Amino acid sequence: MSTAPARLPEDFFFGAALSGPQTEGAWQTGGKLENLWDRWSNLDLTAFFNRVGSYGGNDMTSHAREDFELFASLGFSSARTSIQWSRLLDANGKLNPEGAAYYHRLFADARAAGVEPFVNLYHFDMPAYLFDRGGWENREVVEAYANYAATAFAEFGQEIEHWFTFNEPIVEPEQRYEHGTWYPFHVDFSRARNVQYGISLAHALAVHAFRELQAAGTVRADARIGLINCFTPPYTRENPSEADLEAVRMTDGINNRWWLDLVTKGTLPQDVINTLKERGITLPVRPGDEQILAQGKVDWLGFNYYHPARVQAPERNEDEFGNPVFAREYVWPEAVMNESRGWEIYPKGIYDFAMTMKRDYPDLEWFVSENGIGIEEDAAERDEQGRIRDASYRVPFVREHLRWIARAIEEGANCRGYHYWGAIDCWSWNNAYKNRYGFVEVDLSHNYRRVPKESSDWMREVAHTHVVA
Repeated sequence: MSTAPARLPEDFFFGAALSGPQTEGAWQTGGKLENLWDRWSNLDLTAFFNRVGSYGGNDMTSHAREDFELFASLGFSSARTSIQWSRLLDANGKLNPEGAAYYHRLFADARAAGVEPFVNLYHFDMPAYLFDRGGWENREVVEAYANYAATAFAEFGQEIEHWFTFNEPIVEPEQRYEHGTWYPFHVDFSRARNVQYGISLAHALAVHAFRELQAAGTVRADARIGLINCFTPPYTRENPSEADLEAVRMTDGINNRWWLDLVTKGTLPQDVINTLKERGITLPVRPGDEQILAQGKVDWLGFNYYHPARVQAPERNEDEFGNPVFAREYVWPEAVMNESRGWEIYPKGIYDFAMTMKRDYPDLEWFVSENGIGIEEDAAERDEQGRIRDASYRVPFVREHLRWIARAIEEGANCRGYHYWGAIDCWSWNNAYKNRYGFVEVDLSHNYRRVPKESSDWMREVAHTHVVA
């Protein structure tokens, strides 16, 4: 790709991506209930890097106004965070007044800094008591989420313009139920798909509640609702076999097309459902579900992008647990890796996704809702002012992704903006603070002090000029 400066449209927006459970802290204040991350932290703190559990986040509760002012200083006009279900509602599913006041203050702090809050409703943080009742496998919990969503829309409907039902709805089925890497460590492909189906119904019910409340005037007329997912553009080896292409189809179908069809057509991809059934995986479909899913069409979409999916035909049809296997990893010889995270760095994937959207879903607006690079030894070098010298790796990462976005827009992609993940360092699940993403450091040794890094100067210039040099 050309190294010449690229220009993004004047109405292209820049912003920050964050989440409630990874930033707020204050885990036992204001009537907040235990969520699954709190539970895992309490059960086994050694599972978290440097024994840093969910309790602190990055203490945004104490730094909210400062953080939004930092976002504004970077030229960011918006920031996406999430409401925590476990903070907004009590154990009876009723509004927790202290939780509601918490988020009213948070959104007011954002607007005072000139930053528009984008609000997501779920970021892998189910209240623990609802997980004990079966989580997304239990229709009562699916309906409890719909009640939570409707309560949030009613409470903040005149404040918030941009809503999202879920962040990365494919991740929780994979991490909690399929790969066994998150509490409670299940390794069951069938249960993972059942959970995925339950989340799909929950999403559609929330969109329906949004539409009804908007029609009634409870939600502002200019508000929009969407879904955010970590779409992974799929690739396979050169000169693929039919089996390799089948691996691509099912990987793409479960991870990408499932959600794209849901939010544009109100259906799930039938070819994927058929193949799952052929392999003994039957979704827990009930009468009336088709009508529920049909309500899941959204106004726009968030695209989280970190890495592609490179797959090839599996060596066997089942794993050691008896789960069906549809693909195995293909290691591309030319791959450039972020060794801290174990993820391939492939900026062109953002362009390829954009072209897929243009071809298959041309009417749907979208934005890059997360993109970023996490580095383990991010604080290894500092300049004379004590700032982390990260420009040599963070700037090229963001620059190349933005250049491919600019090219996609020039070729007709319906991309409206870019949110950088973790613009201020934040707690990242059981990796805690192992990998740092931010343009701004969080100094854990000095009361979560915020210190802009070297890369922040470059990001500020790009956000203000829309020129990617």
